[in-house]
Amino acid sequence: MAALLISACASLPADTGAGAVPARPVPGDPPAGLTLRTTDFSRVEGWHSHDPRPALSAFLRSCDAILRRPADQPLNPRAPHAGHAGDWHGICAEAQRVRSDDAASARHFFETRFRPVEVSGEGRLTGYYEPLVEARAYPDQEFSMAIRARPGLRPAGDMSQLIAGIGAERWNAADEARTRSEIEALDIGVPLAWGRPIDVFFMQIQGSGRLVFDDGSQRRAAFAAHNGHPYVSIGRLLLDRGELPPGQASKQHIESWLHRNGPAAWTPLFNENPRYVFFDLQDIPDPNTGPLGSQGVPLTPMGSLAVDPAFHAWGVPVFVRGEVSGQGLWSGLLIAQDAGGAITGPVRGDLFFGWGHEAGETAGRQNSFARWHILLPERLAVRFARVS
Repeated sequence: MAALLISACASLPADTGAGAVPARPVPGDPPAGLTLRTTDFSRVEGWHSHDPRPALSAFLRSCDAILRRPADQPLNPRAPHAGHAGDWHGICAEAQRVRSDDAASARHFFETRFRPVEVSGEGRLTGYYEPLVEARAYPDQEFSMAIRARPGLRPAGDMSQLIAGIGAERWNAADEARTRSEIEALDIGVPLAWGRPIDVFFMQIQGSGRLVFDDGSQRRAAFAAHNGHPYVSIGRLLLDRGELPPGQASKQHIESWLHRNGPAAWTPLFNENPRYVFFDLQDIPDPNTGPLGSQGVPLTPMGSLAVDPAFHAWGVPVFVRGEVSGQGLWSGLLIAQDAGGAITGPVRGDLFFGWGHEAGETAGRQNSFARWHILLPERLAVRFARVS
């Protein structure tokens, strides 16, 4: 699940291909506010200079999910321009035969199997990542904030049994809906592990993290649920109060303020964000893949994008042109695979940078304009987009 600090898956053009099902119209038009216009790759600025390999890797993961869906099932009923799963089955089958390590082959695949469709308007591109969070099985003075499971288990007995789910009770919806301050004060939700308060707070904003224990072992704290309360940006609060200068509300600036002012200041500030995120502890079978996004597939660094599902469908390629912190003007093909509470609107995206300190430094500074082209199978592009 993506989040922002301050605010914060085609049929072939000529034939259906192996395993594809001829498309049938999806009722309705593109969502209000989403204006689409067809174009061609020669007119998409930055297309011929970007590296499409991360996007192909991400697309293959999305295809794993799409190929399991019935052919007549819409990719997203709220985004009829994305068609049905059957519109993508043939393309997904072909994608599996493309050399994912060869940029030219990956580019040829996207160019011959999709039509670029411009999304009108200028949006914003922010970033998120999977933090590495030092954790402990039991609390101490430094590791004093709980990383909590969704309500239903109570702390008692051996922690390993609790983590394994022994003695689970039915979830208490009333407990789950309490505010952040109430959850902490009433000790709601089993502590799965303990971390430094600032680290745990920012991990909740990112939606997942890799916990690194003192014995060197790692587990993933995966998003399980949130309490349903609105997200309030502490960066915005600090800006509004003059505690941070204009333009200096990145994660790095916020952390510096928190360290300068100490627990007496950060505890009430944290509580002004009533949203609280609960986690599951999971094994990490492949350390080279990210957490599961909203589509249910692992995220790919510089290949996965969080979008607003009111406008877009999981698995659809999105070519984004904007700026990336530390790189200047940047263009990249990404796959819509995730969502986030602060990611709203037709041209609003959150780029997954990966995991660890370097990814966090980049993601924490990322906030730029963005222009979008989505890639659709030809028949869907012609049906749902205006002709340029």
